[in-house]
Amino acid sequence: MTKKVLTTSAGAPVSDDNNSISVGPRGPLTYDNHYTFEKLAHFNRERIPERVVHARGTGAYGTFTLTKSLKEFTIADFLQNEGKRTDVFIRFSTVGGGQDSHDFARDPRGFAIKFYTKQGNYDMVGNNTPVFFLRDPSKFPDFIHSQKKNPRTNLPDPRMAYEFWANYPQALHQVTILMSDRGIPASYRNMNGYSSHTYSFWNEKGERFWFKWHFKTNQGIKTLRAEEAAVADPHGAQQDLVEAIDRGDFPSWTAKVQIMTEQQARDAEVNPFDLTKVWPHDEFPLIEVGQLELNRNVDNYFAETEQAAFAPSNFVPGISSSPDKMLQGRLLAYQDAHRYRVGVNYNQLPVNAAKCPVNHYQRDGAMAGLCPAGGNHHQTSGANFYPNDRDDGPAPDQAVAEPPMPVEAGAWLDRFDTDEEDHYTQAGNLFRIMSDDQKQQLANNIAGGLGQCDASVQQRMLAQFEKADPDYAARVAATLQAYRV
Repeated sequence: MTKKVLTTSAGAPVSDDNNSISVGPRGPLTYDNHYTFEKLAHFNRERIPERVVHARGTGAYGTFTLTKSLKEFTIADFLQNEGKRTDVFIRFSTVGGGQDSHDFARDPRGFAIKFYTKQGNYDMVGNNTPVFFLRDPSKFPDFIHSQKKNPRTNLPDPRMAYEFWANYPQALHQVTILMSDRGIPASYRNMNGYSSHTYSFWNEKGERFWFKWHFKTNQGIKTLRAEEAAVADPHGAQQDLVEAIDRGDFPSWTAKVQIMTEQQARDAEVNPFDLTKVWPHDEFPLIEVGQLELNRNVDNYFAETEQAAFAPSNFVPGISSSPDKMLQGRLLAYQDAHRYRVGVNYNQLPVNAAKCPVNHYQRDGAMAGLCPAGGNHHQTSGANFYPNDRDDGPAPDQAVAEPPMPVEAGAWLDRFDTDEEDHYTQAGNLFRIMSDDQKQQLANNIAGGLGQCDASVQQRMLAQFEKADPDYAARVAATLQAYRV
């Protein structure tokens, strides 16, 4: 078989890739070793900054097939006609650790989906849990700092995590999920995905509806106990997904939504835009709407999975945001993170590029080029501003205008005060539906880290557990005492 000719990055053929030019066998290299210099210089730049969160991830391509039309609620093109298939790219990840972390860490899992629709890319950037630790984005950096390695020792430090949680009781619901038997998925194929946030649909009448995504695994939920995770392969989740797809065992999820009208949101006892709370399923039942399947692995992990850039702000006509405060913070933070980490033109990379025409007046920046779909991304002789008098220049389309976002009647500008919120009922409800074994796993998992904290942190955490359910506190206290003995 005739091999292709090796070239430089500029396309010139290379005569020798094993030896540099030298002043004799014992002499120094010369300054005209431009090919060696090219290889070394590029090698120094092979990595980009890792994600601050969701650094360790695994991705694959697939399809979303609509099984129930949502045209009553949204004008989104990919949600109109039953049987409609939309290409997707999904990235799963752990959250708190770096790229050197463990696939089976006790940690939430990222569940991010990029839908390549006819109207542009729509990103659903969620987790494998229906709630989160926070509802105010100003606290996100503090929370993540508490989950990272100790700044002096560079070692994991559960004392910092519990110190934060002791001072921030709104995290209790998510802490209860994380420390339960649900806290370590056995594989990415065996976990659910959730938007967690509340988003909005709007239909052709201009009516708005609030909704949440739920993706239920068709492989069944499987998790690892703490002792199983401790001896598991650090790369096991990555390997499991790649090998399953390679052998044709395509993982799939049943897509469902919860939907709430604007009036129901006004009347709801629980704030429907509070990321630390779930919507009761008896009031807002799950509606099955589609099937999500992964059926193709990436060809290059770095080019696709590592440089994949998801942003909750990637909406399409018919889907938008909500008054969810954490979501609103992410509308800025995610796009900004990608511009810093990958570059200002990150949406021109194939994994991120829309599969429909892209036309705008953004110009230049590093790696400016042409979108694979044919849309113009770089400076031409045409106008680079709007409004203009050119017939061929892109212009806004009022047909996709979003209806006004409702604002709470009588609202005033003030700090977001949550002191009077109920942080405990839903955490207690979750605890009460657990079996005895699940409750004891929860207590054991909490005590392992909480036992390393000082008495003040332990007392404040026990007080939170007591408010959720007295048995919750009693089990953790008894387990802590057993550890001390």
